[in-house]
Amino acid sequence: MASTIPDPLARSEGAPVDPPATDRPGRVEAHGIDHIPDTERHGHPRELFSVWAAANVNYLSLVIGGALVLMGLSLWQAVGVIVVGNLFWLLTGLLATSGPAAGAPSEVITRAVYGVLGNRVNNAVGGWLVSVCYFALNLAAAATAAFALVEKAGLTANTPVKVAVIVVIAALTLVISVYGHGLIIKLYLPITLVLAGAFTVVALAVLRHADFSYAPAEPVHGTALWALLLAGTTMIASGPLSYTTSADFSRYLPRTSSKKAIIGWTAFGAFLPSVIVCSLGAFAATAVDMTDPQTALQEILPGWFVPVFLLALVIGTIAINALTAYSAGLALQAVGLPVRRSVSVLFDGAVAVALTLYGLLVSDFLDTVSNALQVITVLIGPMAAVYATDVLLRRCRYDGPALSDETPGGPFWYTAGVNRAGALALVGGVTAAALCADTLYTGPVAAALGGVDLSLPAGMGVSAALYALLMRNDRVLTAARATA
Repeated sequence: MASTIPDPLARSEGAPVDPPATDRPGRVEAHGIDHIPDTERHGHPRELFSVWAAANVNYLSLVIGGALVLMGLSLWQAVGVIVVGNLFWLLTGLLATSGPAAGAPSEVITRAVYGVLGNRVNNAVGGWLVSVCYFALNLAAAATAAFALVEKAGLTANTPVKVAVIVVIAALTLVISVYGHGLIIKLYLPITLVLAGAFTVVALAVLRHADFSYAPAEPVHGTALWALLLAGTTMIASGPLSYTTSADFSRYLPRTSSKKAIIGWTAFGAFLPSVIVCSLGAFAATAVDMTDPQTALQEILPGWFVPVFLLALVIGTIAINALTAYSAGLALQAVGLPVRRSVSVLFDGAVAVALTLYGLLVSDFLDTVSNALQVITVLIGPMAAVYATDVLLRRCRYDGPALSDETPGGPFWYTAGVNRAGALALVGGVTAAALCADTLYTGPVAAALGGVDLSLPAGMGVSAALYALLMRNDRVLTAARATA
């Protein structure tokens, strides 16, 4: 039976208009991975716009945009890649619709995909480990900008100062993550406005110096061009694909919220700033050397604005890392550790700070982590595709209380706690992606194609097709589709 889209302003019966005590900005969020009852649902999908916008007005987007030009693309080829790659935010929006449907975070909803025990492995690797690594890398980027800000204030950024800076940035990030969903919804609109104002100044400076007719001295053609275009698209798409946790931030919405509105506000909130900021990075690369964006951009920015710019980089990274730490805390709970969400978030933060301190002050460990994440891109595409396929197959109908049932014999226990369809689909997709990858290593398919990396479409296509095929007769899924 075809599903209908209710009025986006409609609320579940009994659900309050204002946030309940369990989700107010000034209180530590009471819920973790447990089901959110209808009586505690609140808000409107448009609130998701600022959540995703604040997280995507950041330094990393500038770096990636500049990197596309440094790789050998012309300016407008780079802009085209930026637009296409960021269209994957629509997938992030689709996954977000499962939050209100289940009243649960992504880390629990994926029990429907992998089974109760299989999902613990999924959360340990694809959730917690990847999130903590990203937290460390983003924290390192924010710390570098903060070190420069400290130097401009007249202090020497020696080792004790650097340690203090890293700890302070992490502490500010973790305060947001520990207080949780209510504070994120309340705080990210003003953060979005502040960052938008700062990057407007950056945009005026960059556009004044940009060469809009820029093309590399030796243009790339043929197979080499396709290889660059696909590599660039994959690099841009890795951002939205890494957010298979978008239901974490939509799960408090009333179950009657418009799915179209959830997809639209999530995707548009991330797409718009990502395209703008990435494009600014590409425009800047036509005028300055973007191998060191932070230093290079200071050459074309007004002198009075440089400290503001550095502070904006720090704020933007705090915004994105607060979301990362929040989801990592939920992932740790979903792995099976019997701890409160606030405790798991603090633990994740401590691990990320330790990795950052070690990487920045002791060795090149963060380079190792960064390289590992390049390889992990062959995982996140199939993970997102399998999850999205499940949402579509079930018509976004999830039973939140049933998903909370972890007992053998429960509806999502499957066979020995593992849904073989989800596991096989993921393994098949990752295998296909690995054969087609050209990152730290070159897979046989990529080698045969002259370096063209098809890991993204191959991994996502194979995993989605396998999952749809293997789940076609699943009893619980069929019942969900038939629910009026």
